[in-house]
Amino acid sequence: MDWTKAKWRKSNFSSGGSCVEVAKLGDVIGVRDTKALGRGPVLEFNRSEWAAFLAGVADGQFEFDVLDR
Repeated sequence: MDWTKAKWRKSNFSSGGSCVEVAKLGDVIGVRDTKALGRGPVLEFNRSEWAAFLAGVADGQFEFDVLDR
């Protein structure tokens, strides 16, 4: 996909340049690292993959203590 014209967004909680940005093109969601200044790779997710990720975040599946198990 050509992500060059995508409208990238980052969280209001981002600080210090250690952030990720998210964009949507059609039914594909892209995630990239802001430190790469738009030149790095973009991870691509379809709607069901993105929904599963967001559900996992909401459920706490990615909290540090959970990841250490």
